[in-house]
Amino acid sequence: MPTVEDVMTRGVISIDEAASVEEAMKTMVERHVSSIIVKKNNDNDCFGIITRKDVIQAVIGRGSDPKTLKVADVMTKPVMTITKQMDVIAAAKLMEKTHVRRFPVADGDKLVGIISNSDIFRAYVIDNIIDKPKKKTK
Repeated sequence: MPTVEDVMTRGVISIDEAASVEEAMKTMVERHVSSIIVKKNNDNDCFGIITRKDVIQAVIGRGSDPKTLKVADVMTKPVMTITKQMDVIAAAKLMEKTHVRRFPVADGDKLVGIISNSDIFRAYVIDNIIDKPKKKTK
C-alpha cells in the first residue's frame, strides 16, 4: 500500500501571510497551482493555506481589491497536516470525512510536501487501471 510520501507533491510553494492576495494570485497562475501554503510566523505558530476558491469568494465574488487585501484576510488557518508515513487510503478517507481537498505533509515540524485529491486520484488510476494487467479474452 503506498504512503503519502509516495504520491505527494514535493517542493511546496509557500507565501507569507502579510503578502498581498494579488501576489498569491500571480504565484498560483505562474506556478500552475490551486493553493499555496502560508508560512508559520514562528515555531509556535501553525501553517495556513490560501486556495483558488478562497480568492474567488473573497476577491472576485465580493469585488475586493487584491492589491490591498492580505493573504491573512482570506486564508484558512490553522490547517490540518498529515505525516508522510500515512497510508494513502487513510489520507483519502480523511479527505472524505473532513471535506478537505488537500493536506500539507509534515515530517516533524518541517513541511515536506502537499497531497491533494488529484495526487491520490492519479496514483489510484496508475496503480489500478493503467498498469493493471489486462485479462486475455477468448
